[in-house]
Amino acid sequence: MRKDLPNSVEHTPLDDVQGLGIGIFLCGIGVHILTSAGLITGQTAGIAVIISYLSGWSFGVVFFIVNLPFYLLAYRRLGAEFTFKSLLSVTLLSVITSVLPMGWTVGDMAPGVAAVVFGTTVGIGLLAMFRHNGSLGGLGVVALLVQDTTGFKAGYVQLIADAVIFAIGFLLFPPTVILWSLLGAVVLNLTIAFNHRRDRYIAT
Repeated sequence: MRKDLPNSVEHTPLDDVQGLGIGIFLCGIGVHILTSAGLITGQTAGIAVIISYLSGWSFGVVFFIVNLPFYLLAYRRLGAEFTFKSLLSVTLLSVITSVLPMGWTVGDMAPGVAAVVFGTTVGIGLLAMFRHNGSLGGLGVVALLVQDTTGFKAGYVQLIADAVIFAIGFLLFPPTVILWSLLGAVVLNLTIAFNHRRDRYIAT
């Protein structure tokens, strides 16, 4: 980084719109590939995927409903701006994942390839959203609340939640589906872990 650059640069509203828009669209592509391959994932998206498989309902509708209880928590813990952006992001992702299948049918794809493409695409999409103070809501907010009230680290809360979701998946789906799904989750989390560094990103 050049020394004559300021330590931080504020995002403009246009920056936020394009950053969040690209991030949401990439997440939508990743989820479409995931569900086309019959795989699952963690967090509220994973809950929505499992419910949509079992019920036949659209992922987008289920995902929107599943996230509703978390907005009050998000408002109390992270403020109005974060909550609004999360609500908008979840709504747009719900729309995108409902519209994409109308114009794009994913062809034959090995589950391992689908898992890696999902993890990479959604990981990059979430990075774009994080850098513009957005998220897809859900269990991450609960994890932060638990950390604030008990001191138990948010990362461990999310890990436990994902473990429960995948354990339920083992009871409902073939083991191979869960194993390939775990690969996707690992790729997603590694993509975020290696690249979500505020000390390497000067915009705010």
